Amino acid sequence: MSNKINELDVVALLRDFPEAKLIKGQVGTVVETLGESAYEVEFCGDDGKIYALLGIKEEDLMVLHYSQDKAA
Repeated sequence: MSNKINELDVVALLRDFPEAKLIKGQVGTVVETLGESAYEVEFCGDDGKIYALLGIKEEDLMVLHYSQDKAA
């Protein structure tokens, strides 16, 4: 990916993680950087309770943007 992922970024999964019962497109928050290209991502329900916490490679994540950014 070309964009650097930072702690507290909101990300979406680019593939399923059946072992964690997560599917492509689920949204989580990066809570920690694990090395150069992996991140610990927290997934919460509408009630605020964490239902998954998983280390995920950068290539399996897409940063979500909530404001207008210029395309490269």
